[in-house]
Amino acid sequence: MARKSKRKVATPKLPMQRQLNLRHEGKYFDLRAIFDRLNQKYFHGRLRNYSVVWGRRRRRRPKEYFIFGSIQEEDRVIRINPWLDQPFVPRWFLEYILFHEMLHAVVPDEPAANGRRRIHTEEFDRRERAFPGFRRAQRWEEENLARFLR
Repeated sequence: MARKSKRKVATPKLPMQRQLNLRHEGKYFDLRAIFDRLNQKYFHGRLRNYSVVWGRRRRRRPKEYFIFGSIQEEDRVIRINPWLDQPFVPRWFLEYILFHEMLHAVVPDEPAANGRRRIHTEEFDRRERAFPGFRRAQRWEEENLARFLR
């Protein structure tokens, strides 16, 4: 059986992303260095030509939910919420968030019964739970989520 591509189709492509001055260097963390280390250690260097950047800082923090990171697979861009570039955020937590987004690039989506696609599949969850410090990161997120919401 041929393996389906996992790439999301971005229609239309977002050339604006290339015009925005998004950087991988933050005040406290360098996302490129973290990405490169995780890529070698857990993905054997398979994730090539990805940009990893801090997203744009919004004027207001969200009230109800917080998106730590996202991946735009068509453009090979991983964005991490800039609110994570703070001294109270442990590096190991940021590594977990980046690993989670990188995992989306290698674990295929599955169709769900309702016709949508399921991105957090059993295989995804299994591989994510195998990440060292997974439970520690989950606990830290639960204990600190309110710091990111208003």
